Amino acid sequence: MNGQVRADIRAGLTVDIVLKQDQATGKLTRGIVKDILTNSPRHPHGIKVRLTDGQVGRVKNITAPA
Repeated sequence: MNGQVRADIRAGLTVDIVLKQDQATGKLTRGIVKDILTNSPRHPHGIKVRLTDGQVGRVKNITAPA
């Protein structure tokens, strides 16, 4: 699943995100969702989330259901 639909994402999911500083390269960072920061139901570049380790980025892949 891609990370463009807010309803697909919830706290505890393992996801791959792109951090702001990695947008040019597309490097993915894996982590567990702590907070959902995007309020709109959809976003073309991915829903913005905060991981449990504090990193913030846009979801590119949902890797494992909780």
